[in-house]
Amino acid sequence: MELWRKNLYAAWIAEMIAITGFNFVMPFIPFYVQELGITDMGKAAQWAGILIGVPAMVMTIFSPIWGSLADIYGRKIMVERAMFGSAISIFLMASVNNVYQFLFFRILQAALTGTVAACIALVSSSTPPQKMGYSLGLMQTAIFSGTCIGPLLGGVIADNLGYRNSFRITSMLLFIAGLLIFFLVMEDFHPLAKKEISSNNFWKNLKIVFSSHQLVIMIFIFFLVQFSVMIVNPVFALFIEETFTSIKSISSITGAMLALTGFASAISAAYIGRLSDKFGYKKLLIITILGAGIFYLPQAFISSISQLIVLRIFLGLFYGGILPITNTIISLSTSPYDRGKAFGITTSATCLGNTLGPLAGGLIASTLGLKDIFIFTSILLVLTGIWIIIIVRRPKTRGH
Repeated sequence: MELWRKNLYAAWIAEMIAITGFNFVMPFIPFYVQELGITDMGKAAQWAGILIGVPAMVMTIFSPIWGSLADIYGRKIMVERAMFGSAISIFLMASVNNVYQFLFFRILQAALTGTVAACIALVSSSTPPQKMGYSLGLMQTAIFSGTCIGPLLGGVIADNLGYRNSFRITSMLLFIAGLLIFFLVMEDFHPLAKKEISSNNFWKNLKIVFSSHQLVIMIFIFFLVQFSVMIVNPVFALFIEETFTSIKSISSITGAMLALTGFASAISAAYIGRLSDKFGYKKLLIITILGAGIFYLPQAFISSISQLIVLRIFLGLFYGGILPITNTIISLSTSPYDRGKAFGITTSATCLGNTLGPLAGGLIASTLGLKDIFIFTSILLVLTGIWIIIIVRRPKTRGH
């Protein structure tokens, strides 16, 4: 088997395990906040936004730094840093006594983590250009598969074993993922010469990445999409709790809903990744973003679980295509020697969306209501799709 395929499949398994672990606990942060003493619904929503938003800001700062180091010292070691660093910090979260301690370890995790960007940079560095859409689409299925499996199992674990054990299981899964990368991935990396390392500084890296107009647009799209998604995600569990008050196993139901979305996204990511190589990246990017925006809106007006199930499935089908297409455009717009930098800054844009989205969602939830979050998100995604129609150029042909 070719080296790029071996690395792709190993990274796929490791990243799916890691994302499964993350989603064991992240969707249920509002409930863990309540367990730590914040019982008011509005304050719990605000703290959920803070506990997701503030660490995301820390990731915004650290991601370009890790991305630059990946170009200097190798992508594999950066994946291991993200896996093992997250495993340690999340394990410590299981022992906190209040939300302030919890926030401290969330910030520590944010400074060390970044498995998605690290794995994508690792895979893209060894993948032939004509296979980039396939490879990054497949990597996106790992992310969405973990997003599907994690909440489903995490909800059951939380309801039966408690939230603290969910953190411990997450730590174990991340440690296993790190070991898989260590033993199975072979990186053909050639370190930069000392002269090149000395000139490889943060501001120069920014200049390299932002010299591409197309790349700047893709980075901004990453921010807008992630901002839109993260307005909803931190308070989605509270929305389920408020809408279906008679349901007892809220964590399990929430996990099942997120799992459906993740499952649909995983299928979509693999299929659309192949389609984008054949039929054009811009066209499919527009369709997926507009579709996601349209299917967010009706969720504000649901009256039954079955309605929510259908809407979450269709949302996942469209959302699943956005990130692999955007990642492919970024890869084809960037030199292989600069992809660590590019994906590091892309991760910063994503993290900035992760920062501002939950804070905005918490503010909307506490001032207007949980349902208004879905309306706002729908409008923002539709406007983003329209903006792409106007401003984004067709990417250069594959293999360029």
